Amino acid sequence: MTRDQIWAELLRERVAVYPLPPHGHHPNFVGAKEAAATLLDHPQLQAHRCLIVGAERVLYPLRKQALAAGMTLYLPDQKREGWYFLVTDPAGADLKRSRELGEPKLKPEGATAAVLACVAADRAGGRLSKGFGWARNGLPGLDLPTYTLAHRRMLKDSLPCPPDSRVRLIGLPGEVVECVRNETDSPAP
Repeated sequence: MTRDQIWAELLRERVAVYPLPPHGHHPNFVGAKEAAATLLDHPQLQAHRCLIVGAERVLYPLRKQALAAGMTLYLPDQKREGWYFLVTDPAGADLKRSRELGEPKLKPEGATAAVLACVAADRAGGRLSKGFGWARNGLPGLDLPTYTLAHRRMLKDSLPCPPDSRVRLIGLPGEVVECVRNETDSPAP
């Protein structure tokens, strides 16, 4: 199964939502708000007060809920590679407002974890991204624990190609998958 097949399955099964089609994106899905709440309620996430959170539409509910709970977020600047907006105002969860409400920062100082979107993930913590973007280029050097959200259709027994990164938890609607990494798994590039 390829990324294209995963995107097609999500569209065919009517679990992908705006923006459509999901191809070429980290898909937004039915239940993303519930998945965000479930992940944020997990003790591992609650231990973090400052997160880097991706700019994808699927992560909007998580950004909104995290900011409302008093967390501090760094959102990647979509116009300047390597820059972030430090956001504390819940209105800044909307990317259009993060530019006006956030403080531009070159480094996400104080961030202790990151929440990334995915195309698919597996129970061993492999995360498959859309294949390009800020997380692939800038996040590996920060060496932070990472987490993701997924629909059950995005949770696979195995990924169609090597993972782009590894996550500790996968927030699903109503459930959190604690990833168990095999000692034989190689780290993602």
